Amino acid sequence: MGTLVNSIITKQLGLTDYESVWESMKDFTQTRDQNTPDEIWIVEHPPTFTLGRNGKEHHILQETSIPIVKVDRGGQVTYHGPGQIVIYLLLDLHRRSMGIRQLVTLIENCIIELLADYQITAYSDAKAPGVYVDKKKIAALGLRVSKGRTTHGLSLNVEMDLTPFQYINPCGYEGLEITQCVDLGIKDSMPVLSEMLNSIIKSEIIKASESK
Repeated sequence: MGTLVNSIITKQLGLTDYESVWESMKDFTQTRDQNTPDEIWIVEHPPTFTLGRNGKEHHILQETSIPIVKVDRGGQVTYHGPGQIVIYLLLDLHRRSMGIRQLVTLIENCIIELLADYQITAYSDAKAPGVYVDKKKIAALGLRVSKGRTTHGLSLNVEMDLTPFQYINPCGYEGLEITQCVDLGIKDSMPVLSEMLNSIIKSEIIKASESK
C-alpha cells in the first residue's frame, strides 16, 4: 500500500480528441482495483465545449461549429482547445485518505505555485473553483468522484485562441474574462509548463497522502 501511495504514473497523450480520452478514463476507472497505481494523463484537445452533468445549456450563448459534449463531471460549460494544458487525475482517494474538497484546494494551490515561479500572483475563489489572475480566469477545474475514485481534472490556458470563450458563460459566469500564460509574459512552452505542473501536483498529492 505504501508503494502505491508513493507512486503516480504519468502518461502523455498529446493532441487527442475529447471523447476518446473520456471513454478511456471511464474504462480505466471501472476496471481498476486496489492494486492499480494512480495515473495522471496530460493531454491537449481539439476545439471542444464540454457541459457538466448539471450544466445549463443557456450558458452556451451562440451556435458554432465547435462540438458540445455533455459529460459526467461537475460544473457548467468550459472550452478546450489547442494551446491549453489539460491534466486528468485518476486517483483512489480512499487509499490516499483524501476528500474531494482537499483535492480541489490542492490542485488550485499547485497552479498558484506554478504561476508564482513566474512572479505572477494568482488566487482561488471558494465560490467558483479555478485559478484567477486580476479577476480573469486562467485555469478551470472539474472533477467526478465515483466510489472514491476520480476522473477529469484541470485545464490551464497557455497560448491558445481565446475567442471561443466569448461564445459561452465560462463555468456558468456571465461576463467572466479569460486570460492565459502567454498574455502574462510566460514564454515557456507547453511541454515545459506541463512537466512543471505535473511535478508539483504529484509531489503535493504524495505529500498529502503521506501525512495521513
